[in-house]
Amino acid sequence: MDPSSLPSYDELPAVAGAPSGSSWGVWGEGDVFGCLNLLSAERVQAGVACARRGAVFNLNLELELPSPPLFSRSAFEHTVHDFPLGHDDELSGWNTQSSSQWDGFRHMKHPVYGHYNAVDDEMHGIEHWARRGIVGRAVLADVARWRSSVGRPIDADSATAIEIDDLMATLDAQGVELEVGDILLLRTGWVGWYRGLGAAERAEVAARTALVACGLQRGVASARALWNLHIAAIAADNPALEVMPFGFGRREDALSWKEDPGRAAETMLHFSLLGLLGIPIGELFDLDALAEDCAADGRYTCLLTSAPLNLSAGVASPPNALAIK
Repeated sequence: MDPSSLPSYDELPAVAGAPSGSSWGVWGEGDVFGCLNLLSAERVQAGVACARRGAVFNLNLELELPSPPLFSRSAFEHTVHDFPLGHDDELSGWNTQSSSQWDGFRHMKHPVYGHYNAVDDEMHGIEHWARRGIVGRAVLADVARWRSSVGRPIDADSATAIEIDDLMATLDAQGVELEVGDILLLRTGWVGWYRGLGAAERAEVAARTALVACGLQRGVASARALWNLHIAAIAADNPALEVMPFGFGRREDALSWKEDPGRAAETMLHFSLLGLLGIPIGELFDLDALAEDCAADGRYTCLLTSAPLNLSAGVASPPNALAIK
């Protein structure tokens, strides 16, 4: 589809078996890329044009962080094996979502309509993204810095919701406009806060049955706004992109999903972004060094490259992401 002809959220075409607010069918039956389809050769070239100085920023946390892992995910064991001329090493019990990650479309389905584009979940393996590659122009929205500048600092260890208005005001203050097919990087400040914790405090965070963290506001309004920006993907530095705890817990909410499927986004934004709209979600990206550089030179765009694991039927992957300015 010509990016200039993409429908707005409220104009998304009706597809049999899908609710309103779904992009199913926009890129054809059986599509497994969703908004990554927007990463055309032209968008790659737009990203390359941002790499002026050759400054490279790693966007991946140490594989060992968070430690202990969040959401009761397993902590891997690293074993180094000796052989006569050197070593090789092995990871056991490794969860691909225990550190910086892309959520693949296989990770989360809509509770009523299933996985994105009504494709069998095994067909949504992360290998499709890996073999295509994720490369394009990225825009950093340093919401944490902007909120502090206007006297509304984000408390990372609270359910502070970042509204779409906050996002747009940040981009305006930075003097940058999102273009169709950009990769949006959202800095909340959570990673910086987490790095400042001691071992006992990190253990307490991981032990919470309902993790509390700042993040993007849930709901249809957020889903609508992100789709209407026509981004290729969104990644943030917090545990789940969206504010936590999630909205689970009330039986009447779950029942209402069948009567009004759009309401599922009020419980968990993942349901709409991954299951209905095909917008990839990145979590726990390390954006602090990039943010410092952007604040110093006033330029918030960069070339982003990401090589997910080429793992057949994989659910998620470390991003292996670099930003180049």
